[in-house]
Amino acid sequence: MKQTLLALLILCASLTSAFAVDNEKEQERVKDSGQVLKEILDIPDDIPQDLLDKAECVVVLPSVKKAAFGIGASYGRGVMICRSGQHYTGPWGPPALYALEGGSIGFQLGVQGTDFVLLVMNPQGAKSLLTSKVKLGADASAAAGPKGRTAEGATDVVMKAEILSYSRNKG
Repeated sequence: MKQTLLALLILCASLTSAFAVDNEKEQERVKDSGQVLKEILDIPDDIPQDLLDKAECVVVLPSVKKAAFGIGASYGRGVMICRSGQHYTGPWGPPALYALEGGSIGFQLGVQGTDFVLLVMNPQGAKSLLTSKVKLGADASAAAGPKGRTAEGATDVVMKAEILSYSRNKG
């Protein structure tokens, strides 16, 4: 399954014009998202295969920037790919471009870049992400995803969360 999803994203990156992506920045976004997904899936014992198989959508956000000096802001752009069908159970569909933006207030200082992979685990989570604006934790329940070859020990997290989040910090 990992190989199918990875191959689909790589194919999408090479055929971006087929999806009416006519901007170099958008083509680069699809390419970067495919590369980040490949690198994260190549990490042993990271995203469990059974969760990836059950995911209804996958969102890849490479290099989300977060900067703060008392007031913080985060910004990133990536790709979302969902299964087709009314209940998101069919084959993987074409990618859609996706943006993440946010703000925060509190004691904070610094700049960092983080790659995110979000696994959307049920139709409600998918519908939340497909609306114009969604706040993770408020509009859609989100949790840090379990790691390892299987997720048997983390079924409580999987049963309650609509979206599982995986990240890789860059500094």
